[in-house]
Amino acid sequence: MRAVVQRVSRASVTVGDERVASVGRGLCVLVGVGRGDEGSDADLLAEKVVGLRIFEDAAGKMNLSLADVGGELLAVSQFTLLGDARKGKRPSFVDAMEPEGARSLFERFCERCRGSGVPVSTGRFRAEMQVELVNEGPVTILLDSRRAF
Repeated sequence: MRAVVQRVSRASVTVGDERVASVGRGLCVLVGVGRGDEGSDADLLAEKVVGLRIFEDAAGKMNLSLADVGGELLAVSQFTLLGDARKGKRPSFVDAMEPEGARSLFERFCERCRGSGVPVSTGRFRAEMQVELVNEGPVTILLDSRRAF
């Protein structure tokens, strides 16, 4: 599984004219599920995301986690993170998991994060979404469960 983790002061997801999710201070995480990913990938990614120390402490050092600051998490499923553009100019998405398996692992990731005491909101799976956020810092971290982070 791949994730783009962004530290935000706020973030939201809109589908059509409906705002389906929003968070205040915390993380906006774009999550891509690949062929061959398993439950252990979702568990590992959730543990890593919740524990990432990317919030500043009183001394201005990135030393605090999402749980430490009482932050929220907005998780958005995004199969395009598995896009491969090494050949040609149009990305191939053959490495992305089929939708039902991807939905299951995405939901497992979200449940594991909730199980750590973090409030989690989500976009709408397989919908055309508009994601709006204010990246604080900016801080953006890329994670890949197959590369052991």
